[in-house]
This record gives sequence, C-alpha cells and structure tokens, in this order.
Amino acid sequence: MSLSGRAALTGVGETAYSKSSDKSVLRLSLEASLTAIGDAGLRPQEIDGLIPYPGMGVVAEDLIVNLGLDEVKFSAMTPLGGASPVAAVQCASAAVSSGLCRHVLIPVARNLAAGGRISDRLRQMPQFNTVAEFELPMGAFAPAQLYAPMARLHMERYGTRPEHFAEIAISTRRNASLRGDGMMTAPLTLEEYLASRMIADPFRLHDCSLESSGAAAVVVSRKECARDLPHPVISVLGVAEGHPDSPTSITQRKDLLEIGLVKAAPRAFGMAGLTTADIHVAEIYDCFTYVVLRQLEALGFCRPGEGGDFVASGAIRLEGRLPINTHGGLLSQAHMVGMNHIVELVRQLRGSAGPTQVAGATVGLVTGYGDLGDGTLAILARE
Repeated sequence: MSLSGRAALTGVGETAYSKSSDKSVLRLSLEASLTAIGDAGLRPQEIDGLIPYPGMGVVAEDLIVNLGLDEVKFSAMTPLGGASPVAAVQCASAAVSSGLCRHVLIPVARNLAAGGRISDRLRQMPQFNTVAEFELPMGAFAPAQLYAPMARLHMERYGTRPEHFAEIAISTRRNASLRGDGMMTAPLTLEEYLASRMIADPFRLHDCSLESSGAAAVVVSRKECARDLPHPVISVLGVAEGHPDSPTSITQRKDLLEIGLVKAAPRAFGMAGLTTADIHVAEIYDCFTYVVLRQLEALGFCRPGEGGDFVASGAIRLEGRLPINTHGGLLSQAHMVGMNHIVELVRQLRGSAGPTQVAGATVGLVTGYGDLGDGTLAILARE
C-alpha cells in the first residue's frame, strides 16, 4: 500500500529558540505540542498517536500524563539523529494510513542545560561503539570532525571551494535576517565568513549549525480527518528513509560521499510521482554547509560534483529556482534536529511564512540527515 496522499500535516508549533532555557525539556515539549494541537484545531484528547524524539528523555508516557491523553493507541520512536523527525512523519503516515490512528503528535525538544548538546547525544547512540573503535582513536568524535573529511574529499574530487560553502551560510543567514525570529539574524558577508575561525578543516565557524534550546512539534492526521480542520490540507505525497553503506562508521565506507539520501530520494519521488522540476521550495537539513550541498546532489537538483556551481548560481536564494531554508535553518534559526524545517515547510505551503514566503509555493520537500549519514525525505503538497 502506498502512503501517498493518505496523510496530512495539520498542525505546527514552536517555542522561542535560545542558547539556553530555564525550562525543562518536558515543559518545552509540552508547550510546542499544545501549540501544534491548537493550530490543528484539535483538543489534546483527540491525539491518539505519539512519536517523541529519542535522546532527550521525554517518552510517550510523559506526554500522556501531562497532556491528559486517554486514547493513545500507538507510540514509537525513530532513533536516526537528525533524520528522526522526517522518519517520524513517515512512521506517523503509516499509522494513520492503516487506520490505527487519526492524529499523531511528533514533538522535539532540546535544552543545552539538560545535556542537549549534539556531542552528548552521540554518546547515547548504539553506533557510538563503532565510532569509538574506528574514528575516536584518530581524534574524531564531534560531528564537525566526523564530517570534515567528507567535505575535504568533495573539494579534492570536484574542485569545490570555500566560497561555495559560504554561499549556503550567507543565503541562509539572509533568510534568518528577514524573518528576525532566529538565534542569528545579523547579516553575514563573504569576508566575515572567510575570516571566521577554523573548527575542523575545511569547516569554519559559519559552516557549523547552532546549539539551541527550545521545541517544535507537528501533528500528522489521517487525510479524511484533515479536511475538517481549519488549515489548507498539506498532504504527504512521498516519504522515505535510506541508510548509507557501513551506517555505523564513516571511515569504513567505500566512498565517504555516499549518504542515505541517495537511496531515499528515488523512493520518495517515485511514491509522489514527481520530479525535482515540480519542487517550489526545499528545507534541507543543514548541520553543516557541506551537507546541504551534498544533499542537493543526492536529491537530483544537480549531478554529483556540481553542487558548488549550483549554489554559486544563486539557485538557493529566495529569488532563485530552488529557495532553501527559508527560516534560516539549523545554521541561523535554531538546531531543533530538523523539526523546525518541517514546521517551516508547512507554513510555506500554507502561504503563511511572512517575509520569506516563496510566491506560489504549493509543492515542497524537507530532508533529514542522521549523524552518520542516514537520510530521510518527505515531499508535501497543498491541495
């Protein structure tokens, strides 16, 4: 059974984003969840499915007790790091398409004061044992250290330059500046980018995503239910996940540039019956600038090795052929493990994205990127 057109995103919610918060992860999660539920025109008691984000200590039972839910029939977790939220959309779509649930809540919350740093979470992952065996002895543990060799190989193989990475950071910051609701809103110039300190060669400061506290949430509903709710129906046309070869170790792969999205993209586009030419706006997981560039290639917007020229052409800017990360992304708005990307895409397709609204956007996509290269993709459309 295809999932295409059988589920819809009906509610979205966010808290304010900051470097640190005096609120617990649970409270942040509840605040974003209540906002998303209200946005969908639902009452908490109508939620009958839960997919909380793994790794921050909030489980289904916490949400059931604190939101007063008494009809939950399904709960799950999708432990794929930054690929988790989009994978959760796939999981929720399956749950509502099967008739098991009517409305599934997917919240994500982080608080740096409560051990919310990405490097802290890596230690909790099952694949950490493999990282400890192969990468850690070489001094590589933080995500920037793990991904830097990928970026360097892309530069050596294809001639990709720092200026290509800079275009992603600068255009993303421009979007955040226009919106004004992110953590980093001051305009960024090429000179400032090139002068910023090196983190893990070739990654400079502005190549790296933020560490953030806050929460975001979405509600995925059965299509028939969505038609009775207040917002335009935002359908899930295609959704998929893919895992790279040697998914627990980057250094043991035959090719460092192969990522899970290479496998997921054909599945999602095939399910949707669409091509890249049909996409009006894209929210691309941007833990690092290089990861955006490589995903654009894996999605088929350009061929492998042509990502640098693609972004340098201005294609990813608001006025370009494929506006991306219109909210500022993980690089400038906040690092909500990509859930804020899903929230933003829904707003774009509703036509409610404010000063960074892409005119006429009715079809878009959002990606997720797991810590060692897992890839997820959802293609959404407004009916």
